[in-house]
Amino acid sequence: MPQFLGKIIFLENYDMRLAKRLISGVDIWLNTPTRPLEASGTSGEKAQMNGVLNFSVKDGWWYEGYVEGAGWALTEHRTYENQAHQDQLDAATIYQMLESEIIPLYYAKNSKGYSPEWIQYIKNSVTKITPRFTMKRMIDDYFSKFYFKLAKRHNLLMADHYKIAKEIAAWKENIVEHWDEIEVVYKSENLQNLNVGIRTSTHNNDKLYEVEPLKLVKSEGSHLFFENVYQLDYAGGMKFGLRMYPQNELLPHRMDFCYVRWI
Repeated sequence: MPQFLGKIIFLENYDMRLAKRLISGVDIWLNTPTRPLEASGTSGEKAQMNGVLNFSVKDGWWYEGYVEGAGWALTEHRTYENQAHQDQLDAATIYQMLESEIIPLYYAKNSKGYSPEWIQYIKNSVTKITPRFTMKRMIDDYFSKFYFKLAKRHNLLMADHYKIAKEIAAWKENIVEHWDEIEVVYKSENLQNLNVGIRTSTHNNDKLYEVEPLKLVKSEGSHLFFENVYQLDYAGGMKFGLRMYPQNELLPHRMDFCYVRWI
């Protein structure tokens, strides 16, 4: 289309060699994915780590990566369900930000021929964003969140001829055998002193506000008494959901034994 000649370039066979040339000649990496369909955004990460400032929708990696003063962002929230209308709004916002904020910053050159503010944006981007998106940070997360914990649990379960593993298995079998026999024999009507569990949400959008665990306060034979004093600090139409599920400190996480009953 003639109106785009000289303004848009289509680059075929995008690879590392071409990316190196492209990034070295770019000041702003403009990426405008349709919310929330951005798969990742690795090209923006690559650009950012080489001193290029990002200007993108807060989706994919930029949702986590954006830092004020180290790039620019369009909000992650949609204004219109109609995509054509949303595209028009995003385009207007992009042009407005370029005209009033980004381009003036770029051309605010000093006597040495460069913009100190623009350079500061680049420094902020490299120092405040890059460390959170390196392979080292990812590997550190794998070790701290998974590998070390799994190794520790492996040793725990293996010790003393699988003693702990056998105890967990026996506990699970006991819960399964008697699960249907467990019943709530009394439930307070006073919402300030619920004795099972609290889930609070609004009627309009079913937004979860809080989940409050109950505290075991006493036991009498086979009866266990739980309590939770809870005070609402916001107004509106609310609903409460009460549930019970087995707890054992030796379980690695809730889904390891996913029995639950809503009451």
